[in-house]
Amino acid sequence: MLSDALHYPLDSDDWLRTILIGGLLSVLSVLVLPIPLLQGYYVRVLRGTTRGDATPPAFDEWGDLFVDGLKLIGVNIAVSLVVVVAMFVVGIVTGFGSAIGSGAGPVVGTGSDGGLGGLGGLLTVVAFFAFVAFALLLGYVAPAMFANFAREDSMAAAFDVSTVLAAATTSDYLIAWVLAVVVGLVLGTIASLLGIVVVGIFALFYVQVVTYYLFGRGFADGLADAQRGSL
Repeated sequence: MLSDALHYPLDSDDWLRTILIGGLLSVLSVLVLPIPLLQGYYVRVLRGTTRGDATPPAFDEWGDLFVDGLKLIGVNIAVSLVVVVAMFVVGIVTGFGSAIGSGAGPVVGTGSDGGLGGLGGLLTVVAFFAFVAFALLLGYVAPAMFANFAREDSMAAAFDVSTVLAAATTSDYLIAWVLAVVVGLVLGTIASLLGIVVVGIFALFYVQVVTYYLFGRGFADGLADAQRGSL
């Protein structure tokens, strides 16, 4: 899978043109407008890989590309709102825990007041670690949400919990996710260092395409396995 992913961005006759355009759009992302175009291209990568297309998409039909990018941004915003809500809940629990602790009296650790202080601290710690676990879980599942959105061409599909979890709970998806993270960290770091000689910008686009390929491939393979297992 990793070998396929690394070759994927180069498996077309116009791969150089695609990487040049992708790199240029990455540079121009400071102007904001090119961001949906880049995101739209990543949607096409996900859509192609989840549907078994072995060749990378081209930068064409720019209007559709822009709309797809806006949709992916919308899904990202919705996912971010979930994180914000979780943070809000953690804030409430932490505040409640602090309130309990502050009411423990001048002698902490004695009597019922000391017990209340300990309970407040415990609530704060539990809330923190629960949030960390939730954030990690969401970070793991989110690419599957994006892949299902691209596959179905529907924003609602990103929140099809049964389908998303069916794919995300397979070894195929887990392996692809881990590979994507490793590629992003290793090759992404190298590409960032190369940014001082400009070529790194284009390398970063290449790395992004590879990671989205892995997410899409892992989702597709995982979903296929899950569906075979349910028969």
